[in-house]
Amino acid sequence: MEHAPATGLRVASIIRQYTEQFLRDHPQQAPAHVKSTLAKLALCRTSVMGYHKYQCAQCHYETDVYNSCGDRHCPQCSGAKRADWLDSTAKLLLPNLDYFQVVFTMPDQLSSLTLGNRRAMFALLFRSAWQSLKTVICAEQQFEPAAAMVLHTWNQKLDAHVHVHALVPGGGPSIVRPGTWKKSLPPAHENQRRAWLVDADVLRVKFRDCFLRGLRLLHRRGELKLSGEWEWLNDRNAFDAWLKPFEEISWVTYIEKPPENSAPQHVVKYLARYMTGGPISDRRLVRHSDGVVTFAARVGRTHGGSDETSEVPLTGTEFVRRWCLHILPKGFTKTRRFGGFSPQQRKRYLAECCSLLSINEPMKTENAQPAEASGGEDASAHLCPNCHIALCCVFRIDRPGWRTILRGPHRPVWCDDG
Repeated sequence: MEHAPATGLRVASIIRQYTEQFLRDHPQQAPAHVKSTLAKLALCRTSVMGYHKYQCAQCHYETDVYNSCGDRHCPQCSGAKRADWLDSTAKLLLPNLDYFQVVFTMPDQLSSLTLGNRRAMFALLFRSAWQSLKTVICAEQQFEPAAAMVLHTWNQKLDAHVHVHALVPGGGPSIVRPGTWKKSLPPAHENQRRAWLVDADVLRVKFRDCFLRGLRLLHRRGELKLSGEWEWLNDRNAFDAWLKPFEEISWVTYIEKPPENSAPQHVVKYLARYMTGGPISDRRLVRHSDGVVTFAARVGRTHGGSDETSEVPLTGTEFVRRWCLHILPKGFTKTRRFGGFSPQQRKRYLAECCSLLSINEPMKTENAQPAEASGGEDASAHLCPNCHIALCCVFRIDRPGWRTILRGPHRPVWCDDG
């Protein structure tokens, strides 16, 4: 969805404005890693961060540019991380092969439990998605499966909506006839020209069963935090009874065939948008007045919503609260690669695929955007206003370490030492 940006409205600025009030109103929803992220956003591109001095080689015009924080959640930063992921993932793509996007969604009824157990539940979602995908591909199509997955935790209204997007090739080395290639094909009763990966209904049931089995295992191992209103679920029988209804509902697992007249790189670029920067971009902001932030959101109950949009008004503190719901646990990796795409198998898998398909190498692709220079600044973006040529960096002061910054005199007044 595209929405014309409102002049002057920036997600980062709104978060800075309401952070202190959010922390006063919702102290229980701001653990140390959330405060740390908010502190980094508050200091991003300020004098505390050090700077780069750029100069024009022709007219000697000079300008100073403050370093960015580089946090993966920051709306202003991490373009290089997206570009790096896009580049490395695009190198996995092979020409003349269909690539499918498969979406595995956790039921909304599990959102509250997930918010209190992010690390364990997110990891379980990845494992369950891959195990179900691997099992069904091997059983139905009998080729070696591979997948690149990206975690996505929000919906258009910034509420918790946890799911993973998987990029999956529609073919691979046969697991029953070694040395041959096997393409994914629909069953005999389906249109043989139709792009097909596996039976979505079978995959949906397998994913649900894998997830619930893993959730029960987490409970038996004592790896779920169940306190306060959830304390009654510490009893195993109560937990099993609470989970029972989830066995009887249909979970959302969606297989999206390759779009017509589009290259596989387009799917990778779509997934790259979820890599960094938080759950909402500046272009979706509509207005900000009298303490209320209004943004555009897609409406519709179909997969991916629709082109129709509505305006969502939230108080500034509620906007920050919802934004903070999507700050990942410290060190948690929101992208995973499995099977033939895994680090252990990738080299062997791609070589075998290229040999079976009689191609020299995977597809080549250009970066989505220039890589950032040290400190998070895109040097190529700085042009001389007089000569209209790229400025050269002639001096720099690197960003101090975060331990030094967040324990020093320039840290936000609301930021704890942690």
